[in-house]
Amino acid sequence: MATIQCRRCGQTREGMAFQPFPTELGRRAFEQICGVCWAEWTKTQQQLINHYGLNLREPKAKEFLLQNMEQFLFQPQPGV
Repeated sequence: MATIQCRRCGQTREGMAFQPFPTELGRRAFEQICGVCWAEWTKTQQQLINHYGLNLREPKAKEFLLQNMEQFLFQPQPGV
């Protein structure tokens, strides 16, 4: 895995092992987000799915998760 300067945490860490999905957002995450922050997102994603009882077969549920993912990964973090 390549070492990257993570856009979310600002640290230099190992990136993800693979691109999470074949979209522009997936490519950005792969290139700019470290594996540690991606793991934090997957944990948060599971919490959102459980809390809201999301059915991922529904397009609105997928859209909700993608919006939350983009915000979680790419919005400036306090103190970074």
